[in-house]
Amino acid sequence: MKTNYIFLLSFFLLMNCASKEEEIYTPIPYHLEIPPLFSDKLIAPIIPSNNPLTEEGVALGKKLFFDTSLSGDNSQSCATCHNPKKAFTDETRFSDGVDGSFGTRNSMPLFNLAWNFDERFAWDGKEFGLEKQAFEPVSNPIEMHSNWKKVAEKLQKDSAYPDLFLRAFGTSTIDSVLVTKAIAQFERTLISANSKFDKFLLGKATLTPEEQNGFNVFMDETKGDCFHCHGSDNNPLWTDNKFHNNGLDATFTDLGLGKITGDPKDNGKFKSPSIRNLKFTAPYMHDGRFATLDEVINHYSEGLQKSSTIDPLMKKVNQGGVNLSTKDKADLKAFLLSLSDEEFVNNTNFTNNQ
Repeated sequence: MKTNYIFLLSFFLLMNCASKEEEIYTPIPYHLEIPPLFSDKLIAPIIPSNNPLTEEGVALGKKLFFDTSLSGDNSQSCATCHNPKKAFTDETRFSDGVDGSFGTRNSMPLFNLAWNFDERFAWDGKEFGLEKQAFEPVSNPIEMHSNWKKVAEKLQKDSAYPDLFLRAFGTSTIDSVLVTKAIAQFERTLISANSKFDKFLLGKATLTPEEQNGFNVFMDETKGDCFHCHGSDNNPLWTDNKFHNNGLDATFTDLGLGKITGDPKDNGKFKSPSIRNLKFTAPYMHDGRFATLDEVINHYSEGLQKSSTIDPLMKKVNQGGVNLSTKDKADLKAFLLSLSDEEFVNNTNFTNNQ
């Protein structure tokens, strides 16, 4: 009897240890605050059913976003190239990777990603879904230059991460899938919707005459004609999230979407970025070729280059562009800057305050 008792006690102790990780913890659903303009103008945000937002998942994703151990030499994090103070981009034309290598694209800003309805990310649309977009930079040899096995091992040995993953995903075994799920959760909370122009649309601010005229130029098909690609007051994202050849080059050294689809008709097409937060996101275009907003406006005014795939929306390419007056250029710039969201770039929920 004594032997049986000892056996049963040992059995239950072992079962208790083995099932410790399986203890049921239910993550707390994360309440995503949808701005009034978004709820009025847009459909609900895209939240994958296999990666719902939770308090624990978002907090874990934020920690990972700022963690330099995701890079090969522990020197860079996601935030290195996606700085919250710069609306989650950086100020350099091409970001410097861990080995001192430079790519050929400008870092895209990160905000309002949960409303990217076609679910194609990056300048050339190569990534489908935020989870997949977060996967590639870690192993990219000119970015973080690591590999996911090493990253998982580093995180697994950390004193905090196994328990954080257990609470967020029900397992303390860390892998790339869960890391990218957590980062994507955090990125979906990056919402920018409190610029001066947003407040104007809500009746809480007044535009200057210059800003109002700039908006009129933006919307006027005979003047700026900007709204087809970059939205309007009826589209708070201020982008169509589609791919266009906007007349940057007559010949292409970067095929953009065409390299991904293999369709020559897509050559030279790149994703339309949001025109929110332009105050913080210089330099501009997929290759950061324009250092200032004035250069961007001058491009559309008199710098368009004709090519076989130029977008039909570049209607005045044969004239070099829309040929704005000096005043309309200045006013258009004033309007564009009114879409800058100071609260977003100073939001402590999005900064590394651990």
